[in-house]
Amino acid sequence: TEGDRLFQHLLNEIPWRQDHITIYGKTRALPRKTAWHGDAGASYSYSGIHLHPEPWTPGLVEIKQRIEAVVNRRFPQLCFNSVLLNLYRNGQDSMSWHSDDEPELGRNPVIGSVSFGETRRFVFRHRQNKALKTEVPLTHGSFLLMASETQHFWHHAIPKTARAIAPRINLTFRVIIDTP
Repeated sequence: TEGDRLFQHLLNEIPWRQDHITIYGKTRALPRKTAWHGDAGASYSYSGIHLHPEPWTPGLVEIKQRIEAVVNRRFPQLCFNSVLLNLYRNGQDSMSWHSDDEPELGRNPVIGSVSFGETRRFVFRHRQNKALKTEVPLTHGSFLLMASETQHFWHHAIPKTARAIAPRINLTFRVIIDTP
């Protein structure tokens, strides 16, 4: 019920946007909707998309505080200053293989990922040995922490599925270190 309440808050209160990306000279809509929220100045760029933060909503602050309490057991004093939200509307919305290794995230970023809604497969693939893979089902209300050298050695993705599935919202809380 708490997860359902937060899912509805995010679905209805977040100003979702449809960004576009250019791959091999062709511009296409990202296969999901996104939003970027955070502290003033916590701007972020990936794949040619430049994001400037919208203010924190009460629901985002609530989620942020809950996961910081967990993360601070391993990383004392860590305070997320931004969050990338992804809305996967159906099984055709996806995220291709990538690592979160943009310069503004620092050398060993700590990323706290929270999921609401439909369960989706989250897959890891080793960057050198692509046959080495693992999968984590991200369920409603789940929390996944990526830290230390994860981004150096692993790519991750949310693959498409042909199954008819309900929407999913994923929040990836981050620390932008290149803020004014």
